Amino acid sequence: MSDPRYPIGKFSYAGPPTAEQRSRMIEEIELMPAALRAAVQGLSPQQLETPYREGGWTVRQVIHHVPESHMNAYIRFKLALTEDQPTIKPYAEDLWAKLPDVESTPLEVSLALLASLHGRFVYMLRSMQPEDWKRSFNHPQLGPMALEKNLALYSWHGRHHLAHVTELRKRMGW
Repeated sequence: MSDPRYPIGKFSYAGPPTAEQRSRMIEEIELMPAALRAAVQGLSPQQLETPYREGGWTVRQVIHHVPESHMNAYIRFKLALTEDQPTIKPYAEDLWAKLPDVESTPLEVSLALLASLHGRFVYMLRSMQPEDWKRSFNHPQLGPMALEKNLALYSWHGRHHLAHVTELRKRMGW
């Protein structure tokens, strides 16, 4: 790993996934909450306040960020499935990570939220028809985003942040 910001590499999209690739990505999203829970199992309060890299978020911030981000993804999917290329609202994730609730909310709250959210997300993803994957939303900064690309992004996103925690544990010998 050369860049601790991207322990599994930067997101890349090779084009529309096959049905088999989509199924694998949905399974990754389904399994993510348990993997993230296992990654923080047994960490001390001091370890939870350790940044995964110099200048990066703490483990606590990462754990709270994932369900916040994935809630936005879930809503974006719903909007794209029910409206014609809706324009979504981006959010300042770096500022969200600094809000007081991130410091005061027990990790269990966000881990449970992620498990419930992903449970619901997976039901929706598995119910989508082939033509649904071509639907898109408009991101004000990134332009049109097809749902098939967004699926790949959030499959990667979960693994990306999971690796922030697991790689930190390896480096620190936890």
